[in-house]
Amino acid sequence: MSFGFLGIQFGWGLQLANMSAIYERLGARPDEVPILWLAAPMTGLLVQPIIGALSDRTWGRLGRRRPYFLTGAILSSIALFFMPTSTSLWMAASLLWILDASINVSMEPFRAFVADKLDASQRTAGFVMQSFFIGVGASLANALPYIFGQMGVTGTTASGIPLTVKYSFQLGAVVFLLAVLWTVFTTSEAPPEDMEAFERERRERAGVGALFAEIGAAITNMPKTMKQLAVVQFFTWLGLFCMWMFFVPTVARHVFGATDPDSELYARGIEWGGITFAFYSITTFVVAFALPAVARATSRKATHALALTCGAIGLLSVSVIHNQYVLLLTMVGVGIAWASILSMPYAILSTALPAARMGVYMGVFNFFIVIPEILASLGFGPLIRAVYGQDNPNTSLYMVMTGGVSLLIAAASVMLVHDAGDAGVDTVIGGDQHEPLTVQGSVQPVPSSGLVDPEENR
Repeated sequence: MSFGFLGIQFGWGLQLANMSAIYERLGARPDEVPILWLAAPMTGLLVQPIIGALSDRTWGRLGRRRPYFLTGAILSSIALFFMPTSTSLWMAASLLWILDASINVSMEPFRAFVADKLDASQRTAGFVMQSFFIGVGASLANALPYIFGQMGVTGTTASGIPLTVKYSFQLGAVVFLLAVLWTVFTTSEAPPEDMEAFERERRERAGVGALFAEIGAAITNMPKTMKQLAVVQFFTWLGLFCMWMFFVPTVARHVFGATDPDSELYARGIEWGGITFAFYSITTFVVAFALPAVARATSRKATHALALTCGAIGLLSVSVIHNQYVLLLTMVGVGIAWASILSMPYAILSTALPAARMGVYMGVFNFFIVIPEILASLGFGPLIRAVYGQDNPNTSLYMVMTGGVSLLIAAASVMLVHDAGDAGVDTVIGGDQHEPLTVQGSVQPVPSSGLVDPEENR
């Protein structure tokens, strides 16, 4: 049931670890890279709520969610296969747009699939298994170019893209499709108990007008805790985007000392950057199981603030590291932060929201992930030109350090958040008896408690 998520995460991992380097190989300057990443947030903002609503209203031979898994996997695999054959920046950017839209088509219904298939007593195990495949997929995708390099693969395409990256994307296309096909053809979905009522409700909810009206109401009535967490999320994700956009080129330039994006040394640096990224995925999977105990011993706010601080230290420490093996330690801090980012903000938020409107509020909460990414894509270029200099070879390092500062601001902001459920962490963590809480991107679902803070919802 969760195996398809390995393929989905393969697609995300390959693009996060390699797209900035592909853009540079195709001639992009560092200040041009952010705008070329605009595809990801725009497609997430538009595609995910639409696909989520459509899959709720779908029933056919493949069930409710599986038609979207399959359609998205086919389109994603095509985009992954042709991405490393790009001959121009705009070809690569267009394929990234198609890839992100297609991954979102597959991913959005996957988050509801576990809740559809499992009863309350099984959902925690289902979500942990989904998290496991997220970690496995990301780790393999990040390490794949390095593995190809160790196998003796050398050279570049006519456009200068390393063959290790080309083969990684093309193998990733196969893995993506096969993993999702496994889920599609080895699982089943139960039809609605009352098909007549289902069809009647589907007719009544036809169109997007009702959906946008509900989203507008959720924005208008946003609880105080959600507004406070919005600040935390904004700086958190701004810091993450700094890392995703600039960390791998930083490894090549700052740690390996490569100055020419077309050099073999630069390619080796890019490969090692992917290996380094794999460490935060592995750390995340291991640390996630410890976070509930830390939260019970302290508080969810303190746990999240500590984790974000670890991530900030990891990114800031890159400035003084020149050894590729020591560099791996930076991702331990980032992995600790990422494990908390996947869970603690949503656990805190769940106690401040009415359970009956959890879905729409979480959709609105996802805006605070997408909006900073859009601002990063549009604003980082002018920031680089104005502050660091258009042709400054240390630009990518400075942007990674900017990400570390942003995570520190997020950590400080956490302590200003009102957490209504601090006294009931066990209840929140065991909240599978209520509806599941889902989050943006490649993040695993986090169960909601169903608790409502009376001060927030009078």
